Amino acid sequence: MIPFWSIYVSVIALAGIFACLLLLWNTSHYKNASSKDQSTGHVWDEDLKEMNNPLPLWWVIMFVFSILFGLAYLFLYPGLGSYEGTFAWTSQNQYEAEVNQANETLKPLYARFDQMSIEEVAHDPQAHSIGERLFISNCSQCHGSDAQGSKSFPNLTDTDWLHGGSTENIQQTISKGRIGIMPPMGVAIGSVVDVANVAQYVLSLSHSPHDPIRADLGKVKFTTVCAACHGAKGLGNPLIGSANLTDNIWLHGSGSEAIIDMIQKGKTNQMPAQEGRLTSSQIRMLTAYVWGLSNVTNLATAPKVIKAQ
Repeated sequence: MIPFWSIYVSVIALAGIFACLLLLWNTSHYKNASSKDQSTGHVWDEDLKEMNNPLPLWWVIMFVFSILFGLAYLFLYPGLGSYEGTFAWTSQNQYEAEVNQANETLKPLYARFDQMSIEEVAHDPQAHSIGERLFISNCSQCHGSDAQGSKSFPNLTDTDWLHGGSTENIQQTISKGRIGIMPPMGVAIGSVVDVANVAQYVLSLSHSPHDPIRADLGKVKFTTVCAACHGAKGLGNPLIGSANLTDNIWLHGSGSEAIIDMIQKGKTNQMPAQEGRLTSSQIRMLTAYVWGLSNVTNLATAPKVIKAQ
């Protein structure tokens, strides 16, 4: 069965061309053949007549050419609903072909770095420049052009890593992506007061301003409910991406209100996988660049900020 919308689009496209043909036919013939001066009979200001002269030949030729071009285009390319056209062209195929061509052109550039370890690549000035451009094109939209992130987007220039900061961990993150889930735990913890007490205890772990009495009350709930992911001491677990609560780095906002909101509502955060979008060589180059931001002091202690033009 042919889908309705395919027929609808096809009819609209062909009807437009047919309307152009009808217009051309209608304007190419005299409407009042009995009139000697070929006027339409409309007269204004006593002597201003509306004439029914034929269209200029050059205009007719261009009109016909446009109609033929439209029909040829619909025959060769998609434009009639689900009909693919004889060339079977798609924007996706053209995009992939251009990307593959670009990757083939760049292979010799990456060949030397593919033979080096990621740590060695991170120390290479040329590789650093290439990695920086890859980062700006693919990663800066979330992590910022200076890689220092923002709320809900990690800072890549420090040493705090939810999933580990080794080259293997970073390459895995870039390739496969990550999905961080903090489930809503308000019901499991108990009342609103219990949640507020746990928030005060979480603040105490990082020596942030807090209420000591309420923090002591929240410790028991934290130990029985939250420690399963964050650990008894709140140090987190890189294997599951749970946050270290003992430092002063807050990915989704700090303060008691932000922590209470996180406990009550939870949070799902996703780092999209770049495998398939980028080649393995480009992912290694990005891995080296990101790792180097916090490990190679002579190249990346102060990442450059590239302002949008």
